[in-house]
Amino acid sequence: MTTTPGAPSLLLSDRELVAERLLTASAKHSFDPETELDWDAPLVPGLWFLPEHLVSLYGTPMWERMSEEQRIELSRHEAASLASAGIWFEVILMQLLARHIYDLDPRTGHVQYALTEVADECRHSKMFARMVAKLETGWYQPGGMSRFLGRILKTTAPTPAAFTATLLVEEILDRMQRVTFPDERIQPLVRGITRIHVVEETRHVRYAREELRRQMVTAPLWERSFTRLTSGQAAVVVARSLISPKVYAGAGLDVDECLRQVRASEHRRETMRWSAEKLVEFLEETGVIHGRAVRAEWRRSGLL
Repeated sequence: MTTTPGAPSLLLSDRELVAERLLTASAKHSFDPETELDWDAPLVPGLWFLPEHLVSLYGTPMWERMSEEQRIELSRHEAASLASAGIWFEVILMQLLARHIYDLDPRTGHVQYALTEVADECRHSKMFARMVAKLETGWYQPGGMSRFLGRILKTTAPTPAAFTATLLVEEILDRMQRVTFPDERIQPLVRGITRIHVVEETRHVRYAREELRRQMVTAPLWERSFTRLTSGQAAVVVARSLISPKVYAGAGLDVDECLRQVRASEHRRETMRWSAEKLVEFLEETGVIHGRAVRAEWRRSGLL
């Protein structure tokens, strides 16, 4: 990929314009979950914790045999798993942002927005932690290999790879949450949490998309190549970390049979592809998803 003379400086100028708009939006539309949400209100019997079509077993033979009560119970555990994964992802994201701005001028809007986003993510992580505690399911921590790979990513990823990983998490969860918070069949607390997250993550996605677009023009060739090669591997880790296999035991179901039916479910495959379709389109446009080997890894993740 080539650039015209002066293009990098123009891109950096655009970086500041985007940051100033995001800082203004943050000042107007940020939320404190401690005061915005009624944490003391009891959960409402008979309401779901996720839209039923997002529950992993939806449409399987096992799902057809489950009672409404069992289905709602599984949605409770899967909501807790998504929140637990969200905490893990956001802790990684905060470290990636801190690494990104380590050598940058803190007087710039770009750095100040990164710090604003870190503050947002701190609130989100605490909000998700309180949600898991409220649901009384236990903490669905990602598996040991996923945590190991996450530790490598947050320590070594160059800037474009860091923002690719950021978008992987933010855009998939955002797609699911956008159909969750308007749904009146969902618990009020869960709807409130997802509403806050969607509003604030919209800014985070804009920041990450604009920076990744710049990086895929200005970053050294090795960083762009590294980003392409690792994006598919990161997609596999993210896709497999969203729903812990332990949710099935938590809901009183046979874990092995649940996993077998989920893997065979065309609805689940379509749901995962749907959750990432806008992200995939953007990553193809920017040249992150490029080449046979990279696309093979993305297909293995189930997101492509």
